[in-house]
Amino acid sequence: MLEREREQVAAASRRLAAAGLLIGTAGNVSARAGEAVAISPTGAVLADLAAEQVTVVDLEGRVVAGDLEPSSELALHLGVYRGHGAGAVVHTHAPMATALSCVLDELPCIHYQMLLLGGTVRVAPYATFGTPELAESVVSALEGRTAALMANHGAIAHAADADHAVELSLLLEWACAVYWRASAIGTPRLLDANQREAVIAAAVERSYGTTKPVSQSRGQHEEDR
Repeated sequence: MLEREREQVAAASRRLAAAGLLIGTAGNVSARAGEAVAISPTGAVLADLAAEQVTVVDLEGRVVAGDLEPSSELALHLGVYRGHGAGAVVHTHAPMATALSCVLDELPCIHYQMLLLGGTVRVAPYATFGTPELAESVVSALEGRTAALMANHGAIAHAADADHAVELSLLLEWACAVYWRASAIGTPRLLDANQREAVIAAAVERSYGTTKPVSQSRGQHEEDR
C-alpha cells in the first residue's frame, strides 16, 4: 500500500538528514495519496530510513499498513492535510529555522525567492509537541503560506509532493540563514508589497524557474551571424 509514497518519504528523510535539517530521530515527513498518508515512524533514525519502515495511516490516524507506530506529530501532519489540501508535509528541527523561531514573531520577506513560501513566514505560537494545540497553531500559521516556523521548536513546509516539500524546507533554512547573517551586519532591507508584486509579474512573464529551449528567433539570429 502506497509503495511509491513510502519510498518518497524515506528518500526525503534521508535527503533532509544529509543536508543537516534532520538530526537523529528529530523531525518527520509524510506524503498523501487519496485517503491515506505515508508517514515516518516515531523513533526512527531518519538518515537511515527505509521505505518498509514507513507507516501508512488513514485520514483519521488509524494505521492501515506498516509495523511501526507513526510519528508523534501525526496530528500535526493530518491537520495540515485537512486544512491546506497538501500532498506532502515536512517538519524539521533545522538549526537556523529553529534558532530564529526562538526570537522572531515572523521572518520578514528579505529575498524574492521567499515568495515561494508565501512571502513573510509566520511563527506559530509554542505548544507541546504532538498535541492538538500545536496542530491548530501551525495550521493557522500556514494560512496562505507553504511554510511556517514553530516557536522554540522548528519548521514545517507543505507542497504537492515530497520532493517539492523538501525543496521548500531547504529554501526556508536558506532564508533563515540569510536573515541571520544580514542582521549580524545591520538592519536588513525588506521587500515591500510593490516589489513583491513586481517579482510575481516578472516570474509569470518569463516563466522563471523552468527550463525552456532557446527561442527560434534567437537561433535564427545566431545562424545569421
